[in-house]
Amino acid sequence: MDGIYLVNKPASMTSFDVVYKIRKALGIRSVGHTGTLDPQATGVLVILCGKATKALPYLSGEAKEYVAELTLGIRTDTGDIWGKTVETREIPQFDENRAREALNHFLGQTMQLPPMVSAIKKNGRKLYEYAREGVEIERERRPIEITEIELLRLQPVLRFRVVCSAGTYVRSLCEDIAQQLATVGTMSSLVRTRACGYSLTQCQSLDDILAGKGQPVSLREALAARWPWIEVDEVQQAAIRNGKKIRLNHQADTLAALTSGEALAMLKRQDDGLYRVLRGLW
Repeated sequence: MDGIYLVNKPASMTSFDVVYKIRKALGIRSVGHTGTLDPQATGVLVILCGKATKALPYLSGEAKEYVAELTLGIRTDTGDIWGKTVETREIPQFDENRAREALNHFLGQTMQLPPMVSAIKKNGRKLYEYAREGVEIERERRPIEITEIELLRLQPVLRFRVVCSAGTYVRSLCEDIAQQLATVGTMSSLVRTRACGYSLTQCQSLDDILAGKGQPVSLREALAARWPWIEVDEVQQAAIRNGKKIRLNHQADTLAALTSGEALAMLKRQDDGLYRVLRGLW
């Protein structure tokens, strides 16, 4: 099966757990996802199956949207409510205007310190592997961008919606927001509401997918929705499969080559106006 499943990931399950279950249910090895979601988080998890896994670089990387809850007054060793409390602090009085001011402080491009529970590698090992051993490693701040941030609820837990670049850690953002409010805090809920151009309303439950009731998005449909595309004839298809450059009536820098029934390849326009194969999808 070649296609894309939009899963509403349940809590208490890793992204790899979802991949494993779908791989087993479909009986295929080529299954992956476009971006990890924390085990306790829920929401949009885009699963690629079969030939769709070859298109991973062209289906990921877009901004993501989350709805998060921030519990103030406590800090944990993991940055979320499921970790061990390492600090408590009083919560100053503040109103909605002050909360919005704290949130808006992070609009635009900023530098963020990734959490120790992340999968970023340092000296050949993932940070969370050090964290499991109780070791804290010096990390470099990384550039992120927040294009939208909105206060949804003030009490008893601060709730907000954020649209951010790939690679943004919402648990770290929660800690930084708490710091702006002159206290500490930890993420207590996280729902990914949009990823790779797909919204939570388009997702299906994992149980339905495992029961064979899931309706996958075709790779052809997914690429056509995101990239400039052209439908190629049989002669052009043969040239593309043989790795030859071809001339197409198009000006796009990167182009999806589609047939009437499938996605064939991603193409790149050269200086001479010809297109070469970037990634074959057959």
